[in-house]
Amino acid sequence: MIGKARHRAFFVTGTDTGVGKTVVSVLLMRALRDAGLTVLGMKPVAAGCEQGPEGLRNEDVEALRAAASFSVERELMNPYAFLPPVSPHLAAAAAGVRVDLDLLRSRLDELERRCDIVLVEGAGGWYAPVSEAQTMADLARALGLPVVLVVGLRLGCLNHALLTAEAIVAGGSKLLGWVGNRIDPRMALAEENTATLAGRLPCPLLGVVPHLGVDARQADVRLDLSPWLLDAEEGSRS
Repeated sequence: MIGKARHRAFFVTGTDTGVGKTVVSVLLMRALRDAGLTVLGMKPVAAGCEQGPEGLRNEDVEALRAAASFSVERELMNPYAFLPPVSPHLAAAAAGVRVDLDLLRSRLDELERRCDIVLVEGAGGWYAPVSEAQTMADLARALGLPVVLVVGLRLGCLNHALLTAEAIVAGGSKLLGWVGNRIDPRMALAEENTATLAGRLPCPLLGVVPHLGVDARQADVRLDLSPWLLDAEEGSRS
């Protein structure tokens, strides 16, 4: 079931796992904060955690927490955390846990009450399973969230990006924009491939993140959020 449309929260998905969703999410959160908005991050499901003295910790979750305008309870912004670095549905099954979309909606409601904008980062790609019957696409639709797509710029990205965008739109979600991420510094004709996607994807290009290495989240990269913010402002008045 598609949830009630939200205009002050957004879902970040990617063309695959390892394409830089967290890097781009942090940059988006930084840009929103620079625009004078209070921002919180949410990672509904995180697999590949480490066991610490205070429980399970996930690198992506910690990055979102560090980029937020202020701190909130970790369990609020990351309701489901699993130890093994595997597909979320397999990690949840191994832990004997069922991902409850109603619980995720209630956690998102609480985050939205505390700030201007919530950025929700998915796991894996658009169709990554979260249960035996549901995917990240179902999660985004259940939360009623428009989508920003992260495209990992490497050989094969044209097909992956166009298929993902088609699936997002066909499923009834709004595609707000896309960000290219130069995950392969040796990619041939990267600029030409980016131009091809800019001409074919049904949403604006918000920016391209250069290959930045391990310190990508600290880089001074500017993304154009004007179409994103305009959509949010218009939605809040509707």
